[in-house]
Amino acid sequence: MTKEITGKKERPAEAANPSCCRVQSIVTVDERGQMVLPKEIREQAGIGPGDKLAVVSMEKDGVVCCITLMKIDALTDVVKDVLGPVLKDIL
Repeated sequence: MTKEITGKKERPAEAANPSCCRVQSIVTVDERGQMVLPKEIREQAGIGPGDKLAVVSMEKDGVVCCITLMKIDALTDVVKDVLGPVLKDIL
């Protein structure tokens, strides 16, 4: 893994230029707690009317620091991949 030197600190090159995570837009939560995903993001993610999304949160020190939306189909595949081998061992 290559490292990039910035000032006096060294860090992995991936941390200096993350390609997987970026801010694409900012949404506003209305008084009812609703928000709209911009059309461009829905199109890129293949999200259409009626699709179901799982809200996945991560906590740090007891406070939610990250909220991710995941299509239910993708979540189902992750659960099968993780639990499938465990269930085979049990059954």
